[in-house]
Amino acid sequence: MRYVCLGYAEDGKWEAMSESERQAMMEECFAYDDFLRKNGHFAGGECLQSARSAVTLRWQNGKVVVTDGPYAETKEQLGGILILEAKDLNHAIQLMSKHPGVRLGGPFEIRPADEEINDLIAARSIAAEA
Repeated sequence: MRYVCLGYAEDGKWEAMSESERQAMMEECFAYDDFLRKNGHFAGGECLQSARSAVTLRWQNGKVVVTDGPYAETKEQLGGILILEAKDLNHAIQLMSKHPGVRLGGPFEIRPADEEINDLIAARSIAAEA
């Protein structure tokens, strides 16, 4: 089963780190990601730019309204996602509990992927390519 792991970080935390601290953190995270890959658990991931570069779209009064930044006002912003293959939620928790990003970066939210809808999306993608 796939789980989407949403990694959050306190705004400004990355910028406050020294270059050597950033490199050490990334190397530790990459090493664990490689462990996940070798064991068939890493299904993908993306790091995001700062929330300051984000825009939020919402439908309002019959049209799309664009605002700067994330919609949620919180000190922790979404920093990236990791897609994990795990037997069940407890297995996903066990795997992510060892990820250095939890210790060094910030909290991770783990959600099961909606496989039924994702199968429909995959089928549409295949049909569009044909």
